[in-house]
Amino acid sequence: MKYVLGIDTSCYTTSAALVDEEGNLKAEHRQLLSVPQGERGLQQAMAVFQHVQQLPQVIKKTLAPVRGKNIGAVVASVKPRPVEGSYMPVFTVAHSFGRTMAEVLGVPFFATTHQEGHIMAGLWSSGMPSRDKFLAVHLSGGTSELLLVERENKGGFSFAIKLLGGTTDLHAGQFIDRVGVEMGLPFPAGPHLEKLASKSRTGVVSIPSSVRGFNFSFSGPETQARKLLRQGIAPAEVARAVERCIATTLEKILRPAVKEFELADVLIVGGVAANRFIRERLRQRLEHRAVGARLFFADPRYSGDNAVGVAQLGCKML
Repeated sequence: MKYVLGIDTSCYTTSAALVDEEGNLKAEHRQLLSVPQGERGLQQAMAVFQHVQQLPQVIKKTLAPVRGKNIGAVVASVKPRPVEGSYMPVFTVAHSFGRTMAEVLGVPFFATTHQEGHIMAGLWSSGMPSRDKFLAVHLSGGTSELLLVERENKGGFSFAIKLLGGTTDLHAGQFIDRVGVEMGLPFPAGPHLEKLASKSRTGVVSIPSSVRGFNFSFSGPETQARKLLRQGIAPAEVARAVERCIATTLEKILRPAVKEFELADVLIVGGVAANRFIRERLRQRLEHRAVGARLFFADPRYSGDNAVGVAQLGCKML
């Protein structure tokens, strides 16, 4: 039995995954980068430094079940998106480590992208039927985009991705993190804000969404959330309003997209897509006869940054 090692070094997570040649997940490990309390992120140079420090141990843990033997290929996400000019320094760590390991082991090295890894993790974990074309939403701290996705080959190891729209300023994850840090929550704030929002008792606080066509903005909503906090509105109510604003924003872009492209299947991936309230609200608003959408969410364990989808793509390439 041969195994494929997948590596991903994103803005805030060092991760590796191991799958066998049939695509079964053997092991996966990830480690968040350290962000100082009160800070809203990391500079790329510091993120690269932490990845270099963390990746050897993450890979060692991932390879432990097979003791590093029978590796048939190594695959890494080498850039953010499968488009010309896409670049971010953090992905050079996965690229260089992956290529070096493949050379040492004498096995093929395959390159993919962070966004394709997210989409593949979603397809693998959501139970979405195989489709040649579908809509996707990539919603995280570094990406908030509405996509038209087509498989480029029968093997399904690469995708033609057309950007239909997205944020014009802040990403959904940045919106959550900035409001969360303002409340004193740890970074990244997503899980902590979700837990806080579950304590909301009224649910009447509102933050207007800002949508134009398939594009949207979260800078105005962030300003409104800060204003509500300064006015003394309970943090739990503001947290729930943030969740509802993001869900409403997605609803406003997905309704016309489903109709215009005549595609009912929508895959939603990225760390923000793990939020239970956002998932349930979107299902209530879009999965009914008037809209006719069929929503598929990546399993919460694989919504955030991870190397599982990257390894799955490498398996298909092999």
